[in-house]
Amino acid sequence: MAAVMMTNIGYLQLFMAFLGFLLILLWLYYYWHQSRNSPILKWPLLGMSAGVLWNAHRIHDYVTHCLKQCPTAKLLEFRGPCFANHNFLLTSHPANVHYILSKHFYNFQKGPKFKKIFADIMGDGIFVSDQSDSWASQRMSIQSLLKNGRFQQLFEKTIQEKVLKGLIPILEHVSVTGMEVDMQDLFTRFTFDNICMFVLGMDPGMLSIEFREESYVTAFDEIEEALLHRYILPESCWRLQKWLQIGKERKLSRGIKVVEHLVFQCISLKQERLRKGDKEGMSFDFLTAYMENDDDGDHQLTAGLEISDKFLRDTAINLLAAGKDTINVCLSWFFWLIATHPLVENKIWEEIIKAKNINREIRDDKMWWIFSAEEVRKLVYLHGALCETLRLFPPLPFEHKASVKADILPSGHKVGPDSAVIFSLYAMGRMENIWGPDCLEFKPERWISEGGGIVHVPSYKFIAFNAGPRTCLGKEMSFIQMKIVAIAIICNYHIQVVESHPVSPSSSVILHMRHGLKVKVNKRCV
Repeated sequence: MAAVMMTNIGYLQLFMAFLGFLLILLWLYYYWHQSRNSPILKWPLLGMSAGVLWNAHRIHDYVTHCLKQCPTAKLLEFRGPCFANHNFLLTSHPANVHYILSKHFYNFQKGPKFKKIFADIMGDGIFVSDQSDSWASQRMSIQSLLKNGRFQQLFEKTIQEKVLKGLIPILEHVSVTGMEVDMQDLFTRFTFDNICMFVLGMDPGMLSIEFREESYVTAFDEIEEALLHRYILPESCWRLQKWLQIGKERKLSRGIKVVEHLVFQCISLKQERLRKGDKEGMSFDFLTAYMENDDDGDHQLTAGLEISDKFLRDTAINLLAAGKDTINVCLSWFFWLIATHPLVENKIWEEIIKAKNINREIRDDKMWWIFSAEEVRKLVYLHGALCETLRLFPPLPFEHKASVKADILPSGHKVGPDSAVIFSLYAMGRMENIWGPDCLEFKPERWISEGGGIVHVPSYKFIAFNAGPRTCLGKEMSFIQMKIVAIAIICNYHIQVVESHPVSPSSSVILHMRHGLKVKVNKRCV
């Protein structure tokens, strides 16, 4: 009797196990059925986060792949874990982008989530401020400074001197010795020295033949990787890591301390000099302009702004981040592209030669390749090649917005209040419905009209410099700086990528090259 009962209990346990297994299969099938039309599988409890985490090492290409699988609206409704508020809309549709950045700009701000992610490093600076904050006052102030004649003189003089006395000697040394050099590292040093001069009024001297190790740039790189990590993970996860000071959050905290030390040191030194009335030799950089304006009691430049140490800290870091990355990222990808497309390089070279024959005789002038800001504006093909680089490899690969009120996008999708919308600039540059069947090809010609001028492309289609009221104030200066550098290198050297060197985008909020750009530099014969 006991044996029979034990047998029955065994069958019951098997039946219950089978029933449980069947219920799990039905549960999984339900979730599969719910997400069968989505390019990202939605898992129980985890939502779509599993696919994102699995592809975190290639996140930008993964997002592009997912958006390409979507219908013509190119919009994906991302659902994160059920235990975290990590849902958002992901789009690459130009009409949606135009609606968000321009038509309904007032209803789409950076939002609280964006601020939580970036506040530790950016504070209340212009890139995290919203319309309801001090954004408009900060923008007007920065715009006024960029248009100032003294600043424009500092800008052009600094760029040309840094090219002549910093960049060229290093490339000359590399070409003579035959050594390999990481061009991304070189451009990072170049742009960091320059932006420190423009913002802080000091030259850290990173661009030198010694290639000495500096903590500043490493700190920025670690900060950028950690910020993308915050985007991918639910807030509760990265906040726990921050509290425990582990993983990328530990690197983020360490990087912020390094950057803050540099900025506060410059603020302190300038304040001391101004207190003593020692203005001799002080450049017209951003920090000096703000401090002098506030010290003199002339608040025209700083109207609506409170010039505290925190304001100076936040403004400086925001501008350092913006100026450091746009130029070096674009130049790195640009030289990789022309190194792998020699016909494009030859056309740029021919355009430069033609421009110099028109403007000035070359003769025996060893510095003939130094162009002024006005001269570089006439180089149409070079401009097209840089735009094409920015289309394929935008320094900021995605943009984040949050709705203030409920809204409906042009694609027909409903957006609830305080809903996050992310659009991928990287994916937009690779969409056939935007750029045609040759969208993956590097073709500067797509930017040049039949009459030989620059083709106007709507900013919501090509948003490397943002669009609408938040269009980048430094767009023109960025192009000038990139052209001056590109001309100097192309006229003097031929860049050859080291054989078998891997090239791919890094997983960061900034589209650096994951492994840098290792090249050989050969002297060009004029």
